[in-house]
Amino acid sequence: MKADLKSMTREELTSYICALGEPSFRGGQIFRWLHRGAGGFEEMSDLPKSLKQKLEQEAFITTLKIYGRYQSALDETVKYLFELEDGNIIETVAMKYHHGYSLCISSQVGCRMGCSFCQSTKGGLIRCLTAGEILDQVLKVQADLGTRISNIVLMGIGEPLDNFEQVHRFLINVNDPEGIQIGYRHISLSTCGLVPGIERLAELELPITLSISLHATSDPIRSEMMPVNRKYNLAQLIGACRKYQQHTGRRISFEYAVIAGVNDRRADAERMAALLDGLLCHVNLIPVNPIENGVYRPPSRKNILTFQEHLINLGLNATIRRTLGSDISASCGQLRRQAVAKGGSAL
Repeated sequence: MKADLKSMTREELTSYICALGEPSFRGGQIFRWLHRGAGGFEEMSDLPKSLKQKLEQEAFITTLKIYGRYQSALDETVKYLFELEDGNIIETVAMKYHHGYSLCISSQVGCRMGCSFCQSTKGGLIRCLTAGEILDQVLKVQADLGTRISNIVLMGIGEPLDNFEQVHRFLINVNDPEGIQIGYRHISLSTCGLVPGIERLAELELPITLSISLHATSDPIRSEMMPVNRKYNLAQLIGACRKYQQHTGRRISFEYAVIAGVNDRRADAERMAALLDGLLCHVNLIPVNPIENGVYRPPSRKNILTFQEHLINLGLNATIRRTLGSDISASCGQLRRQAVAKGGSAL
């Protein structure tokens, strides 16, 4: 099997190159080329021909293809469908803010978590992405937009902590001073609540932002919406969050999809305040996005503002997320499902 160079850390790549009988500095050269977006070994002009030939035989460079590109007419949001080398399709969304572009990237093809309000999980998990496939989303978008990505959000298709090793390797690479150099403090990782993964992440003490998909404040409702809660309930989840904060000192973001008549009552706000008491955190309220065959309805503007007011009065920092790219199905999973329905090469 050929070696996947783009999924290697700089140290791993250097060790691999040395094992081929080459000097160690070649590892750094190749790493820099890969993180500039080089798609083939012939582009690496400072490598000897003999090494290029050897790499052609022994290794490969992960390259994604743009399957579809959708520009919002309402704002500067751009949504990409990327085709992987095996024909699977993933989604990536570039969102323009005052500080620059934030990129929402995928970590898996599909998802096994089964959250009832999420389009990405329909059809289950097909496979995990490699670190190189995760990284190449950033490289391809930067090249297409002609600008640097300033922030990364691991909140696209898939559960990042269900692909822990590859996501961790990606985080190392995207932060590497010889690579793209996106600092950890400019990276957010969102999880539905895989407690062992949160605990492993805490031990790494990376200064990223942990984002928890909360969406309900009682176990019965959360278990109905999010099957992961049946294995790791709210007490276990919040306990892991407290440990994470003790290790990292970082503020935690709680994502909360507000659903009319389900989780938008004053009692829900009061339970949330009790649940998060003592945590340095921020609550991000998101009007639920209606999906195909979904049963949940978004709240009225008045109701979500009232719910936000309840949370603020109870001492929580709560904001309502700005909706971007609504005209291009920018919510995760929608375009991929449409591509599959049309008989595209997505699996």
